Amino acid sequence: MKPYNKPSLQTIQAANKPIEVFTTLDGDENIDTAVVTDFGEEWKKFAIHTDESVRELRKEYFDIIDETIVNKNTYMIDIGCGSGRWTDYFVDKAAFIEAIDPSEAVFVADKMLGQKNNVRITKASVDTIPWDDETFDFGMSIGVLHHIPDTKKALISCVKKIKKGGHFYVYLYYRFDNRGVIFKSVFYLSDALRKIISRMPQGLKRITCDTLAVLIYWPLSRFAGLLHKMKLHGLAKKIPLEPYYNKPFYNLRNDCLDRFGTKLEQRFLRHEVEAMMKEAGLGDIRFGEKSAFWHAVGKKL
Repeated sequence: MKPYNKPSLQTIQAANKPIEVFTTLDGDENIDTAVVTDFGEEWKKFAIHTDESVRELRKEYFDIIDETIVNKNTYMIDIGCGSGRWTDYFVDKAAFIEAIDPSEAVFVADKMLGQKNNVRITKASVDTIPWDDETFDFGMSIGVLHHIPDTKKALISCVKKIKKGGHFYVYLYYRFDNRGVIFKSVFYLSDALRKIISRMPQGLKRITCDTLAVLIYWPLSRFAGLLHKMKLHGLAKKIPLEPYYNKPFYNLRNDCLDRFGTKLEQRFLRHEVEAMMKEAGLGDIRFGEKSAFWHAVGKKL
């Protein structure tokens, strides 16, 4: 690991290791303080991620990452690590991982990753990443940058930290450019619901999202799963929430809170994601074609 390029604002002793703090969450950062707080609370609630709960997700998210991109010589950074569930996937694959997040989720990540010798957890935002530009062989930001006010600016800040010839991987919410009118209509109705739920007090928000997971996420996803078992794959894929058909209920509850509990989310067409990646300095861009839309990896030019 490389030393920080500036002094930290403070050091907090977590359960396993000390965590250096570089973010103030003030108005000068490309960040929404309320969103950061909400995600910190979310990861405290969903702090346990077993192999079962993330196995299928990892297959979908990392289908385009191989040993030519991440291997035992790779110094990598996970930007917006949350609970550390994605960082943990690479612990045995990379040489060393810097895991950063601006929220209280760093303390959840410490409980998951704190015993691992090749991981360091740091409390920082995309604007306060405490390493020089062109430091890392590989970087990733999964399901984070669409919750930041200026997603393109954030992506540019992230890619600056990657070495020339290194790779950066990103997952951003899609704007349903590969879906039909009915699917899009259902989304817009649910988005109106999100704008109401996301403004509820934390306790009521959690109860509401758990209720939606039981009444909507579970039956729709399992119905899609039944159609898959009947070999009606084309029909199954038309069912809203079909990507959850083989996910544990824990994931459904987690993602329901993630979906309806945040006040700020942005969605992008595939060509918009590609354009932002190119503007950030990435080439050789490859998109994954599984259900985690849109996830892509590019090479720093």
